[in-house]
Amino acid sequence: MSRTVYVNGSFVPEDDAKISVFDRAFLFAEGVYEVTAVLGGRPDRSRKSSRAPRPLARRDADRTPAQPCASSARLHAELIALNKVEEGVVYLEITRGVADRDFLYPEGVPPTVVAFTQSRPLLDNPYAETGVKVITLPDLRWKRRDIKSTALLAQTMGKQEAKRRGAYEAWMVENGFVTEGTSSTAFILDVNGTIRTQPLGHHILPGVTRRAVLRLAQEEGLAIEERPFTVAEAMQAREAFLTAASAFVLAGGGDRRKPIGDGRPGPVAQEFRRLYIEEAGKG
Repeated sequence: MSRTVYVNGSFVPEDDAKISVFDRAFLFAEGVYEVTAVLGGRPDRSRKSSRAPRPLARRDADRTPAQPCASSARLHAELIALNKVEEGVVYLEITRGVADRDFLYPEGVPPTVVAFTQSRPLLDNPYAETGVKVITLPDLRWKRRDIKSTALLAQTMGKQEAKRRGAYEAWMVENGFVTEGTSSTAFILDVNGTIRTQPLGHHILPGVTRRAVLRLAQEEGLAIEERPFTVAEAMQAREAFLTAASAFVLAGGGDRRKPIGDGRPGPVAQEFRRLYIEEAGKG
């Protein structure tokens, strides 16, 4: 049975969905996106304070117009219901719109808005018990990584290299410090028992799951430092873990030759996963 997808105000069968070849996302990767987990037929409740991504500004990459959807929450709810999704994700993308190819931004063009669902298990993740292997790679991305852009070539290359080397994820390294994963935020529990992750800035994505985990850590009374860590510090840490929209929290890091901690998921990462899922599934 074909999924129903959302395209510019209409819910249509996926086989009938059409986007112009002149869309700026196709020609210039001028699009932003958001992924929301679905648990029990409802969007992840821990993300209730987040907004849908906004279209890129007409004149300036740092300015954005008003939110394009009358109700992002209503759009998500209807897509989930139409496709009978109990567990999975909703993907939402907004582009600068359609115009003949030109490097200059088009004037007065409405954004393209598309969304679709993917049904897949999230809670019953075998990696939650075993942890994941993580490799490190040079960070080859552009300098505005805080924009959740569809320009993900460096990330897909990194993810493919991780798979080739038998790993789940790649942590990207710049100037000796881990920035983030190809599709996740990187955390460690350092030798002093402090949770560390990169501070916000143009160099990383301000992930919603990252924000939720930092809040949970604060509520649990744990020491937190938004401070960079090196690969060496990660290898010496008590624990390492990552966060992402559909993976939630997974312990990881190192391999059989160079494990982090004792090579198994640590109690802090496991507790964060439990707390996050508990909050995400609340009505």
